[in-house]
Amino acid sequence: MIRVTLGLAALCALAACGNQDGSPSVRVTVDAAPAVTAPVEIVEELAPLTEAVDGKIFAIREVLARDSLNRLVRLADAEPNFVSNFAGESHKVHWDLLRRTGFDPLAKLSGLLDGPYGTRRVGDQTWYIWPDLAALSAEDLLPEKLTFTDRARLLELVGEPGLERVRAGEGYPGVRTAIAEDGRWLYFVHETAEEAQEDE
Repeated sequence: MIRVTLGLAALCALAACGNQDGSPSVRVTVDAAPAVTAPVEIVEELAPLTEAVDGKIFAIREVLARDSLNRLVRLADAEPNFVSNFAGESHKVHWDLLRRTGFDPLAKLSGLLDGPYGTRRVGDQTWYIWPDLAALSAEDLLPEKLTFTDRARLLELVGEPGLERVRAGEGYPGVRTAIAEDGRWLYFVHETAEEAQEDE
């Protein structure tokens, strides 16, 4: 009898706490669900720029500030094994030709150095590469392995034709530059060796 009375009291309490239509309602507090749909970004710590790399960037920026292609050519000519193209043309001839087609090497180089860089270990040296996506291996550059933001950035940098090349397993096909940790300016190119061969 006591159990029946307690049961009726509990039922009445639920009814009193119920909705207006008389149905009982119960409020339960739970922890917020984890954001499982948010992409997980693993950020690897980048090697900071060496003093020699900083010095080379400063020298390049001085040339860019003067808007002088001739000075850029002299800076490139002073570098051992510097690469500006894969056709064997001199830096001056190559960059002059690009300028006539509407590609401004000075503006492009400035834009690259203003953006993020990546690093790649080559032999016993670290190379600092702009943009950061150009430092990725062909396998890691595949769009499905990139974050949504990096996929959009890759498309903006290389366009649909470049994206197709990446999907076909090629390395980064856009404009890129690199400086070795000892301050050597290694390259500033706008195409791949394969593209250069196709153009011949």
